[in-house]
Amino acid sequence: MEHRNRAEGKNIFLFDLDGTLTDPAQGITKSVQYALRSYGIEVEHLEELYPFIGPPLRDSFQEYYHFSPERAGEAILRYREYFAVRGIFENEVYPGIPELLEALSSRGAVLAVATSKPEVFAEQILAHFGLRQYFHCVAGADMEETRVKKGDVIRYCFEKMGLPPECRSRCLMIGDRMHDVAGAAQAGIDCVGAGYGFAEDGELEEAGAVFVAENVRQLSEYLLAALETGNNDCKADIPRRE
Repeated sequence: MEHRNRAEGKNIFLFDLDGTLTDPAQGITKSVQYALRSYGIEVEHLEELYPFIGPPLRDSFQEYYHFSPERAGEAILRYREYFAVRGIFENEVYPGIPELLEALSSRGAVLAVATSKPEVFAEQILAHFGLRQYFHCVAGADMEETRVKKGDVIRYCFEKMGLPPECRSRCLMIGDRMHDVAGAAQAGIDCVGAGYGFAEDGELEEAGAVFVAENVRQLSEYLLAALETGNNDCKADIPRRE
């Protein structure tokens, strides 16, 4: 199917982390497995826990294991016991991502990360893999879970970047789950789907992604084409936030 490039004129790109920049399957699923074991729940096959990758953890514990809000909160603490020590780096960068970020950055794009993962963990992961240098800012959830929904994270990202309202039409979200698409819509921007991540078949299209890239190469072509047709009149107004 041919897609008109809805990213035309965009030069501010907000990337999800898990399932978009990196493949966190090992670390996240092992951390969930560890947390569930605290409640006598044994999950032998880690693939069964893939639905936990992307959405807020509290929502997933409640949806898939019917935990009460209180128990879900406790499970998150158990999860972090494993994740903070081991799971955080049981992770790998998707091939082609460093080259994509370098190409976008060198052509004048403004890059940010908007993730429902706690910001402190996102910063550590990006630094560990040598990706932090490409991003004007990293916006994530807080540890108290007052900011965890993707729409809230994106709006926080705008604030953290010091992005003027008139520049938000230049923004595009890139993520691998329906929550990224929905959150982008709530924040008033479009979303491109990373179809190589953890979405179910048809999930991103049904959610309303303007384009779904089957691999990093397709994503690169789509975003770089946008920069060729746009302008950078908003870039000078955006301070870099370390």
